Amino acid sequence: MEKEILYTKKQVQRKNIIAFSVFIFLMMAAIAAWIHVKNLPLDNGLLGGVQPPIRKVLNLNEKIFSRSLDSTHLAKTYPLSFAVKKARVNGDIGMGEDFDPATWKLYVIKANGDTLTLSLEDIKKLPKTEIVFDFKCIEGWSQVTHWGGVKFSDFAAAYHLNNEVSMKYVGMATPDVEYYVGIDMPSALHPQTLICYEMNGKPLPMNQGYPLRMIITVKYGIKSIKRIGTMYFDNERPPDYWFERGYDYFSGL
Repeated sequence: MEKEILYTKKQVQRKNIIAFSVFIFLMMAAIAAWIHVKNLPLDNGLLGGVQPPIRKVLNLNEKIFSRSLDSTHLAKTYPLSFAVKKARVNGDIGMGEDFDPATWKLYVIKANGDTLTLSLEDIKKLPKTEIVFDFKCIEGWSQVTHWGGVKFSDFAAAYHLNNEVSMKYVGMATPDVEYYVGIDMPSALHPQTLICYEMNGKPLPMNQGYPLRMIITVKYGIKSIKRIGTMYFDNERPPDYWFERGYDYFSGL
């Protein structure tokens, strides 16, 4: 049987003082570290971004999530009856009111520098795919929504973009270039990624990206760019609006 240890009042007080002092020291060290990181220059300078130590953590998250991405890993889908009738809008950057739908074209810049110019009808004539899934926004909300369009992989095959999709990234921008994203090619070619022209069986509402937007089930909504105007391909990361403002580039789920 272990012998019971008795402490005097003075010994207890001394231990309490030591414990409290250690707590204060660690708290002050944490505050000092936070102030130091907060005052570091941002990694994207005038574009915004985050401090380099935070970016290192985000890059580590990206490596982990990107390695877990697999074409056989599908987002959960739902019956059509689960879809909301009026979907929330996840941002309006690039959705300027001066947009003229009658003049819209999708410009696909190929690897050799040629530009493929497509109308909405050119895209709608391809095999249609529909999906009902839980759309997730970085603002903290999600909704089960119903979308229709063309698989990005089918689009690439139909327009002979074999050389282009062998690259690491696809970049996209709105017609006014106010919003732009870079998407890793495995996510773009995922079997549930759509170039989308319908919501709830009808043409996209103007505030949901009419006439054409992306729907990427394996990423947060910030990557599902609305009102695509230009598409291009690169082996280097294309510019990305929210990456420049402190988010991780992959933005995967």
